[in-house]
Amino acid sequence: MSAARRGEPIWIKICGLTSAEAVEAALDAEVDAIGFVFAESPRRVTPAQAARLAAPARGRVRCVAVTHRPGQRLVEEILAGFRPDALQTDAQDLAQLRLPQALELLPVLRAPTELATWPERLLFEGAASGTGRVCDWSAAAEVARRTQLVLAGGLHPGNVADAIAMVRPFGVDVSSGVELRPGLKDPVAIERFVAAARTPGNNVQE
Repeated sequence: MSAARRGEPIWIKICGLTSAEAVEAALDAEVDAIGFVFAESPRRVTPAQAARLAAPARGRVRCVAVTHRPGQRLVEEILAGFRPDALQTDAQDLAQLRLPQALELLPVLRAPTELATWPERLLFEGAASGTGRVCDWSAAAEVARRTQLVLAGGLHPGNVADAIAMVRPFGVDVSSGVELRPGLKDPVAIERFVAAARTPGNNVQE
C-alpha cells in the first residue's frame, strides 16, 4: 500500500457487497476499494460468489477479503477461490495466520491500543462490524496521528463529512450506512456517501 500524499482525495471503501448492482454503483462512484465479507453476517458471500462479483472491478479498485477470526483453512479457501488484493481482519488474527508476503493487509483496531509497531495502514472501528454503531471519533483521531487510518463504524451520507473533519483519516469505510436493508446496498446511497466524503476540503492530511 502506497503512502498518502497531502491533498489527495479521501480514500473510500464500500464494504459488504453482495450484488452486481452494488459493485457497479461503487465503480461508477469511483471508490478506491470494495470489500466482500467472509465472516458471519447478512453480507456473507462464498469465495466463488465474491470472485464473480469482483470480476468487473479487477484492476480498477482494490478487492478486499473481509474476515473476523478466520481459521487457516478458510483463509486458504479465500485466497484460492477469490484471489483478493488485500485481507482485512483483526490485528491479533494476523499473527496466527500463514499469509503470502505479496498480500496486502488491512489490520482492524477496535480500541485505542498502543501498538509496539504501527502498520502502514489500519482500519479503526467499534467492537462489532456491520452494526451501524458509530465508533469513538476522538480515539480514532489520536490513532490517525500515528498511521494511515481508515475510519469505519456507523458512517453514512449524513455524517461522513463531519467524521472526516474531526478525525482527519486517510480513508473511510462504509457498509450498513449505504443499505436499504442488511445485505442489500442502495446505489443512490453509495453515490451520496462518496459525494459527501469527497466534499471540497475533505482531502488526506490537510
